[in-house]
Amino acid sequence: MIEEKSLDVEKTVLVGIINSRQDIQQSKEYLDELAFLAFTAGGEVMQRFTQKIDLPNPKTFIGSGKIQEVLEFVNENDISSVIFDDELTPAQQGNIEKTLKVKVLDRTGLILDIFAQRAQTSYARTQVELAQYEYLLPRLKGLWTHLERQRGGIGMRGPGETEIETDRRIVRDKISLLKKKLIIIDKQMATQRGNRGALVRVALVGYTNVGKSTLMNVVAKSNVFAENKLFATLDTTVRKVVIGNLPFLMSDTVGFIRKLPTQLVESFKSTLDEVQEADLLLHVVDISHPNFEDHIDSVNQILKEIKSLDKPTLMVFNKIDVYQPEPWDETELIEQREEKHFSLEEWKQTWMHRMNGQALFISAINKDNLEGFRERLYQEVREIHVTRFPYNHFLYPEGLEE
Repeated sequence: MIEEKSLDVEKTVLVGIINSRQDIQQSKEYLDELAFLAFTAGGEVMQRFTQKIDLPNPKTFIGSGKIQEVLEFVNENDISSVIFDDELTPAQQGNIEKTLKVKVLDRTGLILDIFAQRAQTSYARTQVELAQYEYLLPRLKGLWTHLERQRGGIGMRGPGETEIETDRRIVRDKISLLKKKLIIIDKQMATQRGNRGALVRVALVGYTNVGKSTLMNVVAKSNVFAENKLFATLDTTVRKVVIGNLPFLMSDTVGFIRKLPTQLVESFKSTLDEVQEADLLLHVVDISHPNFEDHIDSVNQILKEIKSLDKPTLMVFNKIDVYQPEPWDETELIEQREEKHFSLEEWKQTWMHRMNGQALFISAINKDNLEGFRERLYQEVREIHVTRFPYNHFLYPEGLEE
């Protein structure tokens, strides 16, 4: 299993590209997110490098001149790792490591590293280990030579595996073992979910670091680990919540992130199962983040892929206490006033106004507007509960009693 290690702060450098699919602004946003990921993993970002390049270099991803620039900075500042914002092929990663002589990671490797740090339960650790081995398989390099049979000559003839074949066989065996283990745990978790009885299930979904666990702690009076870092939650937590006299189950799930590689989707399987089986989704959004609308689109895309986009959903706009619009000069004649200059009240009159009361504005940490949130949540859960058990609707009043 994965060993928990204490990490010292590493000096890192970030590398991103600008092309037709991501302009300068988007590239900056992605690198900001990558810097937060690096900070979460225990790294300190010393410098960022970007290059305008339409097609990545098949050998080194970025051009030779830019690689030289990165190499000079790495040597001058005692940098221990270089992190690329996009997925590198095994060949590219090997070539860059040869040139820079330091550890080279891509976004996928970094997210896997954070997952390995944060996984607590046996299930999450097994999932992360499987994702790590699948990521490692094409990147294996021969690090030992006592099985080397490719040199030829006296004493080197005959059957035998090369070192790399042995490595691959060991990793493939480990992958098949972990997959079998996951099938058993999946059955156990399906049984657990089936034993939860007839209670209405509510799932918190949203981008990573939007405040899902904090909201869970406030509503369920629980002590789920919450921290201002990406992927603070990696294990799905379920709590029984009672509002008024109405009991229901609330699940805190793993946050989603942009540019999520395919081999990591399996690591979200337990979360996706919780979401698929939920009766009501609470889509939590960090409204103080400048790109919160992109975050909403990313989460909706994943919900669409798992056929859960049409479930009853409440949009919960969190962190209203730290929302700050960008200042706008009223005398400005050239630039138009954009969404980034909107106040909270103006945002409430945009597309959010057309959601028929399905948009709520709260601050989970300061408990602002929390009573309104509890009232709305009660109404939604009651409606599902009464539909399912029409004979006991009289037990639950239409509004929360003061």
